[in-house]
Amino acid sequence: MACPRRSSRWYTANEVKEHCTLGDCWVTSLGTVYDVTKLIPKNPGVLGKLLVYEAGGDISHWFDAKTGSVKLYRDPVSNVETFDVPQGRFVHIPPTGPRTDWNSGYPFDWWNDPEYIIGKLSRKTRMVRIKNVLIDHEILLEVPSEENVQHILERYLAYNAHANSYTWKAMCVNDKKEFVDLSMEKTLTENGIADEADLFVSLGLASYFYIPVVHIYFNDDLTVA
Repeated sequence: MACPRRSSRWYTANEVKEHCTLGDCWVTSLGTVYDVTKLIPKNPGVLGKLLVYEAGGDISHWFDAKTGSVKLYRDPVSNVETFDVPQGRFVHIPPTGPRTDWNSGYPFDWWNDPEYIIGKLSRKTRMVRIKNVLIDHEILLEVPSEENVQHILERYLAYNAHANSYTWKAMCVNDKKEFVDLSMEKTLTENGIADEADLFVSLGLASYFYIPVVHIYFNDDLTVA
């Protein structure tokens, strides 16, 4: 199912996993999401293939969290500091010795290149049920906890192209315990919709026992059931 373009640049790990082929290659590193699809044809052979092998996955272990660059180590024989790439050299890692076929004419290492950086990996995702009251239809979405309700609406457009014609309501934490209109610029938590999945897990229960539900009402019929 084609997903409409979203204004949010947060992604879930499961979304990244979907991009795991030679022609559609995403990776994550230190919380950043990269689309390196166009980088692969520019670097045929072993250097590019190593990225393809990791497509859809996380390569944070290649990098130093403090510097954001590739890990270094000191060669015990030459006593020279060099890149620590036990998995093998990959794109933009220079050879250890002089080479005539090495091209260093790129402006940025790809992991620092804005051309390939597409967003951030969510630090924590949560599940939410979206219930269309008009047709009594419900779907389950995994969403980044950092996204606001408008971003979630944009995700929901893949299932309902008319999602913008609905008012979004939920039972929020307040004194009256009533359905209220959600603020589209706030996150679910900021709207008073708690994420209690971890609590259920700590009690030995599956987190799906508590998944909050957002009711959407078509604007021509805002009757609350």
